[in-house]
Amino acid sequence: MSLRLLIAFFLICSFHGFSQNTIHPASTAYEYPTDPKVAAKLEQWRDQKFGMLIHWGLYAVPGIIESWTLCSEDWITRDSTSRYDDYKRWYWGLKKDFNPVGFDPDQWAHAAYKAGMKYVVFTTKHHDGFNMFDTQFTDFKISDGPFKNHPKADVAKYVFEAFRKKDMMIGAYYSKPDWHSQYFWWDLYATPNRNVNYDIRKHPWRWQQFINFTHNQLNEITSNYGDIDILWLDGGWVRPRNTVTEEVIKWGAPIPEFDQQINMPEIAAMARKNQEGILIIDRTVHGPYENYRTPEQGIPSEMSENPWESCITLGGAWGYVPNDKFKSAEKVVHLLVEIVAKGGNLLLGVGPTANGLFLPEQVQRLEEIGKWMEVNGEGIYNTRAIENFMDEHVFFTQGKDETLYAIATYTEEEPLNESVKWSVNIPSPKSKMTLLGYDKPLNWSLENGQVMVKLPKKVLEKFNGQPALVFKYQ
Repeated sequence: MSLRLLIAFFLICSFHGFSQNTIHPASTAYEYPTDPKVAAKLEQWRDQKFGMLIHWGLYAVPGIIESWTLCSEDWITRDSTSRYDDYKRWYWGLKKDFNPVGFDPDQWAHAAYKAGMKYVVFTTKHHDGFNMFDTQFTDFKISDGPFKNHPKADVAKYVFEAFRKKDMMIGAYYSKPDWHSQYFWWDLYATPNRNVNYDIRKHPWRWQQFINFTHNQLNEITSNYGDIDILWLDGGWVRPRNTVTEEVIKWGAPIPEFDQQINMPEIAAMARKNQEGILIIDRTVHGPYENYRTPEQGIPSEMSENPWESCITLGGAWGYVPNDKFKSAEKVVHLLVEIVAKGGNLLLGVGPTANGLFLPEQVQRLEEIGKWMEVNGEGIYNTRAIENFMDEHVFFTQGKDETLYAIATYTEEEPLNESVKWSVNIPSPKSKMTLLGYDKPLNWSLENGQVMVKLPKKVLEKFNGQPALVFKYQ
C-alpha cells in the first residue's frame, strides 16, 4: 500500500470506524452432555467463573479489528480509494512484518492470575487463516515468518504452558472458516462475503480438501499441545443449513443455499480421543457440540440454569488497537457479578500488542479487578444461580453448601451508605450475617418483609469506593 493509502486506512479502519454486527445472543436451545467425563469437565468449568480470551494475530501489526477488514459485507468500511485485491495482498503480506520479539506469555498469565481468572482461551487461528501455532498444513503461520527462529516461535505452545503453570484450564480458539485457504476462498472467484466463495455441490473435491485441512489442524491442536480443556470453535456460519435458525438470521450473516458441513461428529470423536472429556463449543450451532452457549458483548436479560459464558472485551476491540478505551475495574466487576448471578461465566477479551505484550494500562486494570476478587471471590467461584437472582442493585449467588451471597453493587453516582436492603432470599431468623473482608458479624433485621443490614462506621470507612460488597448468610 502507498503511504497515502496506509494513512487513510488507519484513520478509517481503526476499531472505532467499525460497527460489527456479529453479536451472538443467548438461546434456550441446549443439550447437556451425556458423556460423564464431558459433564464432569463442564461442571469444573462452571466453577471457574472468570477467564481470559486472547485475540492475537496479524491484525495486531497495524492495530485493526481482527480479520474482518478482509470481508466484503456492508458493515465493513475500508479506504474507498484502494482496490480490494490490493488490500488483501497487503493484509496477507503483514506476515513478513509480524515479529513479536517481546512476546512474553508469562506476563499474560501472571496478569490473568492477578485478576483472579481461572482459565484462558487463546486464538490459535482467526478467520484470516493466520496460524498462531506451528501447523504442518500451511506456511501461513507465525513460525514461518521473521519470528521463526525465536525460541518461542510455536506461540500457542508457550501460551498454554504459561497458563498451565498458573493452574488454569486451557482453551484453544479455532476459526472454522479460513479466508486464506484456497479450499475456502478460492481465487478463481470473488469473495463477496464471509462464506465459502464457490458452490461446494459443484466442487465436492475442493470442499473435501477443506474438511481434511480442518480435521488435520484440529488433530494437531488436540494432540501436540498438552492437556486442552476447551475447544472453542468460532465461525458459526460454517454449519449444516438445516441448523440455521431465526436467531442466526437476525445476526445479518449471509446464509448460503447449501450446507457448509465439516463433519462435527468426527471432529468431536477425534478431539475426545486425544483429550478425554474435552469441552467442545461449536458456537451458535445448537446441539451436542455446543457444550455451553456464548453470547457476545452483552448479558442475557434472564437467569439460565444451562451453562453459558459472555465473552466481552476489556476495551472496545478484541485485539490490540491504538488508543483503545478500557473499561474500569468497577465496570468489569459489575459485569462479572451480574453474569455469575444469572448462571454464567465471564470471558474477558484482552489483546496483546504486535510486540507480544499487554499494555501497562491493561495490566493495571486487571490488577484492580484482582484486588476485589481476592477479598470477594468466595461469592463468585464455585457458586450457582438461584431463581431470585437480583433485587435492584443487589445480586445473589449460592454456594454448593447452600450458603447464600448477596452482592450489593455501587457506583460513584450511587455510593455505599449506612444500610443495605433487599426483599428476596430472606435469611432464616437466626442466620448469622457476615461481610467478606470484615471480621465481625453484622446486625440485620427484617422490616416489612425487607432485609436491612446496618453497616458500622468501620465498614463504611474500609469499603468506601468499592464496586461491590458481598454479604454471606444462610
